[in-house]
Amino acid sequence: MITLRSAELLRLDLRLRLPFRYGIVTLTEVPQIVARIEFDLGGRIATGLAADILAPKWFTKDPARAIPDEIEEMLRVIRAAVRHATAVRAPTAFAFWRELYAAQAAWGAANGLAPLLAHFGTSFVERALLHALCRVNETTLSKALRGGLAGIEAGAVHAGLRGVAPADFLPAVPSPAVFARHTIGLGDPIEAGEVAPSDRPDDGLPVALDEAIRAYGLRHFKIKINGEAARDRDRLARIASVLARENVDFAFSLDGNETWKDVASFRDYFLGLRAEPPLAALWPRLLYVEQPWHRAVALSPAIGELARTWPDRPPIIIDESDGEIDSAANALALGYAGTSHKNCKGVFKSVLNAGLLAQARAAGRTTVLSGEDLCSVGPLSPLPDLAAAAALGITSVERNGQHYYSGLAQFPAALQEHALRHHPDIYVRSERGWPRIEIRDGQLALGSVNAAPFGLPGDPDLSALAVERVV
Repeated sequence: MITLRSAELLRLDLRLRLPFRYGIVTLTEVPQIVARIEFDLGGRIATGLAADILAPKWFTKDPARAIPDEIEEMLRVIRAAVRHATAVRAPTAFAFWRELYAAQAAWGAANGLAPLLAHFGTSFVERALLHALCRVNETTLSKALRGGLAGIEAGAVHAGLRGVAPADFLPAVPSPAVFARHTIGLGDPIEAGEVAPSDRPDDGLPVALDEAIRAYGLRHFKIKINGEAARDRDRLARIASVLARENVDFAFSLDGNETWKDVASFRDYFLGLRAEPPLAALWPRLLYVEQPWHRAVALSPAIGELARTWPDRPPIIIDESDGEIDSAANALALGYAGTSHKNCKGVFKSVLNAGLLAQARAAGRTTVLSGEDLCSVGPLSPLPDLAAAAALGITSVERNGQHYYSGLAQFPAALQEHALRHHPDIYVRSERGWPRIEIRDGQLALGSVNAAPFGLPGDPDLSALAVERVV
């Protein structure tokens, strides 16, 4: 039986090198939390790690809430999930997750918390458990998910997946490399000439889009939009001009960040953009549109009605609306093309979603399981996320931590050296001495990530981080 023995939360407060505007917030500083959890795995003791930033105004989009209150609430859901996990006794990691998920869901509902937020806590325990499981068995995440080690029973959650094993739909070999899909935030400069000297960090890293393209050979992009049609149109035209001038063979996604509360208005907005001649070169390269509608309407019957009357719509996926086990299934039924993967939403849920999408694809539908980011940084958060994306077969993953932070400059020296030693294909030493992510020809090589237990080899030294004992 699997049980949780002890848990600690470690904290590192970070500052961004550039302000990141997404949705209704502009991020300039944020805490990163690391959960260090010890499990008894049937008589074998192992410790697992999980990490993420506490991103305000994403799990809940309430403009009236103070950011410190939102951060404390995110900590509260992580602590609650750990406490709920102490009561779980389960024969497999998947069974452990299901029991924890049910307990956390009930607690979240009783406390009026959105499921996406409540299960942010669930994901911390789940990720630490998967890391511990892979470490003690000296195996990789891909093998643990595809084989019987994690104990995945997809049919126990989705009746349509009865008799279907993860090996039936997950790739036999994880993706060896992924496109680093570069985020273009709502406030990001497009050309170097827009950047005032006083706004340029002294770190040697690119700031404007054209500089980042040259520095990393970028080919995949994620463009934020906010529904201000004239502003979005002009900004997209400038981005298209830069991509043409730099001769980029590109693909891109659009992220609506829940902007539209009226269902039909997004269709009208998108058709208006598509009719603009300066944007004509973009649309053949569009991968999908991510969560244009606010979660209050995103899974409503009105979406299904719109899908029936808009047959030539682009692939549209949910992201923030993917808060519950059946969210992706409901989205597919309404006409969406799929959903996103982020480790903060849960690995097991994404495996189940991959199974649902495989069935839809076999039926002739266009499907998307995308890889998105939470603006995370450092060796303890993005690397497990990349390991999960590779195991799921995702080949284009939003990666923006390398752009909005000065590499690993703010991390303790021991963690910097750990990243350089164990992931030489991911991290290189910058001119300033700290590690930075290495993107070559727009891609990240994942050899070291795929070979490590859930992306994290060795025993990272976390002694310099502030510690809170939970149980």
